[in-house]
Amino acid sequence: MAYDEAAYRRQSEEPTPTDPSAYRANTLAAAEQRRRAEELDGGTGDTTGDVLRRADADEDGRDRLGIHLGWEVVLLVAAGAIGFLLWRLESDSFQRPALDALLTTGAAIGLLTLGAGLTLRAGVPNLALGPIALGASLQYAEQGDQGLLQAVVPALVFAAAGGIVIGLLVVLLHVPGWAATLAAALGVIVYDQLRVVPVDVQGTYDPTDQAFFLFGGFALLAVLGSALGTVTPVRRWLGSMRAAADPARRRGVVVAFPVIGSLALSSLFAVGAGVLFATQSDGPVVPGTGLEWTGIAIGLALLAGTSAYGRRGGIFGTLFAVAALTLFLDYADRRAFDISLFAIAGCVVAGGLVVTRLVETYGRPLPVTGPADWNTAPATTGGNWSPDLPETWSPATSTARGDRWDAGPWGTSR
Repeated sequence: MAYDEAAYRRQSEEPTPTDPSAYRANTLAAAEQRRRAEELDGGTGDTTGDVLRRADADEDGRDRLGIHLGWEVVLLVAAGAIGFLLWRLESDSFQRPALDALLTTGAAIGLLTLGAGLTLRAGVPNLALGPIALGASLQYAEQGDQGLLQAVVPALVFAAAGGIVIGLLVVLLHVPGWAATLAAALGVIVYDQLRVVPVDVQGTYDPTDQAFFLFGGFALLAVLGSALGTVTPVRRWLGSMRAAADPARRRGVVVAFPVIGSLALSSLFAVGAGVLFATQSDGPVVPGTGLEWTGIAIGLALLAGTSAYGRRGGIFGTLFAVAALTLFLDYADRRAFDISLFAIAGCVVAGGLVVTRLVETYGRPLPVTGPADWNTAPATTGGNWSPDLPETWSPATSTARGDRWDAGPWGTSR
């Protein structure tokens, strides 16, 4: 049997020019072939296909949740440890009215974290969350004496409109979400810094009477929203802006709703958080940038298990991370620790980046390791080898024989 074994092995390892959608389930070679084809296409090919399906084989299948559940246990233990230290320091902190204030602060931080996590999953992190929250605090401080609705509704309208405009900018120009929201954040900071002196809170609304409902509502949104995000079709749809082969390539109109919706909804969450911060303030609201709260919100979302690259996230991580930081802030305040919010934000973001690497490494779908498909079409180059017959096999030439048994060189017919 004369055939080149090395050539056959190279032929069997190379991706075959079959339909990737039919071959993807059996081997990673077809997915690699599809990725190369999309890169060579340069964005000029057919765009009517399934734009939600990732070009890489890693993106197909269900994300593994083991790393998320394991990390969420760590967050729960950390929150319990900080809570125990706070209880040892002052047990009254878990009794009303101190507990109501603690829950209200947790709800405000939780709303910011929800907005950050939502936009991170959508691939358009909203860096304007902190400035929007500070702007809402200043708005409520100045107009709170006119009533809660009169003070909050204008802020909600402007925040939603701003989120929609930034979302349209991201979709139409296909620019990175962080760059567009950074521009929006700078614009909101200009509004925040128009005040040159601290603003006394004029309103009389006290949310501590509804503290359990506020924190319970945040917890319900966090858990249900995160659980919904683990469903594969929803996860792919929401994270369709996640960069694939070429991050500058347009994703199509299918990404419009998740991008615009997540930016608008996160801006509304930031307004609610700002109002709660203002009602809980012991003194006047001080003008500033609000970027420290952006860092805390983004950092907590990352620390909760949401990937900085978008799409991936856990279930209970947001709730546990917010609870841990809320308890830590109260503990630090009671111990008179003079820690800058910027320092806390920097540490939380740094820790969240480590968690992102863990999530991306151990949370992606398992690669397909099944046997190669022997029934695929042959490659266009090279011979098609059959395991039954060698390439150079040919039937032996038959020689004509006589009808008599004694015919041969040693005998003659008789």
